[in-house]
Amino acid sequence: MTTTRSQRTAALAAAAKAKSQAKTNAAEQAIRKLIKKGEPITFQAVQREAGVSHAFLYSHPELRGRVEQLRARNQPHRVSSPASQTSESTLVLALSTQITEMKKRHRDEIQALRAALEQAHGGNLDLRRELARRGPAGEAPAAATTTVECHAVAMSSKC
Repeated sequence: MTTTRSQRTAALAAAAKAKSQAKTNAAEQAIRKLIKKGEPITFQAVQREAGVSHAFLYSHPELRGRVEQLRARNQPHRVSSPASQTSESTLVLALSTQITEMKKRHRDEIQALRAALEQAHGGNLDLRRELARRGPAGEAPAAATTTVECHAVAMSSKC
């Protein structure tokens, strides 16, 4: 009782076809069951109910089309009412106003920081000039040292 290669191939093909048909039947039955229960028809729901893979449903055009059609039919059409449009536009307006105010505060803060940086650079320049004037030894009377230290702190509360 030897089987030839072509016989084995034919047997495997028949088994694969039977398995695919069984999965298709299971998916069809799952769709009918979901409809009967009144549950939403989605790929995940059919997959779960039928015990088939996601890829199986997507790779079979007739099943895929049926699930997509039933899913689209069950989804409520979103129509926005005038009241919801008004509340949405009010929300958008409020958020836009808030963003505009935040941008203005941000610009003001940046301007203040730039002014402070300019002052710090000016104080730094004054300190460099003072150091250059004193020469490499850098020895100065105690009162002058306090003034230089005060400039180094650059407008801190210690001066």
